[in-house]
Amino acid sequence: MSPSFHSGNQIPRACTVEVRHQCCFCLCHRLIAIVWNILRHRPLTQKAELIYNDLLMGAVSSTEGEREPLLAGPRHAVATRAPPPARSRVYGRRWLVLSLFSLLALMQGMVWNFWGPIQNSAVHAFGFTKSDIAVLVLWGPVGFVPWLLFMWLMDKKGLRPSLLLSAFLMLLGAVLRSVPLADPVIRRWLIHGGQLLNGLAGPTIMSAGPFLSTTWFAPDQRATATAVASLFSYLGGAAAFVAGPLLVPAPNGTQAAGHRMWAMAPAPALDAVIREKIQMVMYAELSVIAALFVAVLFYFPSRPPLPPSVAAASQRLSYRSSICKLLSNHRFLMLALAYAVPIGAISGWAGVLDMILTPAKVSQVDAGWIGFWSTVGGCVFGVAMARFADSIRGMLKLILVLMLAGASLASTWFTLTCLSRLTHLPSNAAILYTSCILVGIFINSSVPIFFELFIETVYPVPEGITCGVVTFLGNLFTGLLLFFLSFYCTELSWLNWCLTGSCVFSLVLILFFRESYDRLYLDVFVSV
Repeated sequence: MSPSFHSGNQIPRACTVEVRHQCCFCLCHRLIAIVWNILRHRPLTQKAELIYNDLLMGAVSSTEGEREPLLAGPRHAVATRAPPPARSRVYGRRWLVLSLFSLLALMQGMVWNFWGPIQNSAVHAFGFTKSDIAVLVLWGPVGFVPWLLFMWLMDKKGLRPSLLLSAFLMLLGAVLRSVPLADPVIRRWLIHGGQLLNGLAGPTIMSAGPFLSTTWFAPDQRATATAVASLFSYLGGAAAFVAGPLLVPAPNGTQAAGHRMWAMAPAPALDAVIREKIQMVMYAELSVIAALFVAVLFYFPSRPPLPPSVAAASQRLSYRSSICKLLSNHRFLMLALAYAVPIGAISGWAGVLDMILTPAKVSQVDAGWIGFWSTVGGCVFGVAMARFADSIRGMLKLILVLMLAGASLASTWFTLTCLSRLTHLPSNAAILYTSCILVGIFINSSVPIFFELFIETVYPVPEGITCGVVTFLGNLFTGLLLFFLSFYCTELSWLNWCLTGSCVFSLVLILFFRESYDRLYLDVFVSV
């Protein structure tokens, strides 16, 4: 066990109760002096900064197995506190790294949500049932089963090997599902296998955004970078809502204007056209994923030469210690439930939105546009709120309370509107559009705010491990919903009530959550 280091003399771990009380009294007295100097706008002395850092990071130093800082150099086992990094720098290439990661996330989300918006067309073209469509969407959450392995790889080897593996899995999955076989049974198995491989890329794609933002971006840009990296996967799902229905004709007589010419065609001819259009879209997605894999292979560094902040250069807990700390932290578990339940509910709900809106006489194309604008609105609003959180720090809980309150009201409105025969509420396209888009805006935009609050709450646990745990929980809840959907797919009003209840449940948990900002305080009080 490594010794405990203080800015003054070392205090043994087995000290008496009286000595511990004296130490606590002295530290509290000095902390009060620090706060008084801050309120009077006096600069902190170097000794005061070290004392505050001790109080923030804890009395016990990192163990031997804990992670090295980003700054290169040998480990010195000396009984003095290591000084903060002498230099820090923010590199312009960070935007290229963020762009490559975000585009991969876009394609992963687009492939995952490929079949839901065109489920009526897939039924005619490949003989799929509604249960098959639910299983194809279910492969995304199933891909999170080996999430511990992916989080270990990210923690030990860095972001580049993890992202290369995810990009390769996406490429292999896109190849499998694009093989044009005539045998429908083998073709169905290849499509399911491709969707599973794409789902296996999810743990890294959906969890590494906060890790990338801390590694490459300054403190006043972290929330914005987290929002972009984490929301592009949702944006890919939104793109699938539009690309599929616009490019693939629907067989249910509710085609868009460009596809109505096929409404009078014989059924075999229409099915052949649908298969051809679906194949064309899958080829296009395969080409984009291949280009992104080559780009990541040639250039995607795990970290910059110099860290952008003190938090990026500080030591973190080891993989095993991080998992134990997260599972024993009641505040983290409370916040994880508040995140996983509504995010998991809306992911499963959005994946079958066409099936939900079909009883309301909404066409496949209109359902796609509703899903598109609800997700895009959430992404745009999420980036705007993340930028606001960067400019006014320490307000993450308040932002989440407002978002979840709006989500609860909007989801209740949408649920009651879909039951207009019982509630006698007005139901038309404008109301369905508005309520559904508001649900997506409020829930999807909360994702980066949740991620930032997670990191602040459990720091110094590595960002990738923290977000890996919560995204696994969110996909676990999505998987449970889709599992029940494969059995209860004839009437889907229960899924709307699940979405509403999840928003209210999350709002109650956030209201009782006690926030803390450990990483922020480290960057504010320790000069780089």
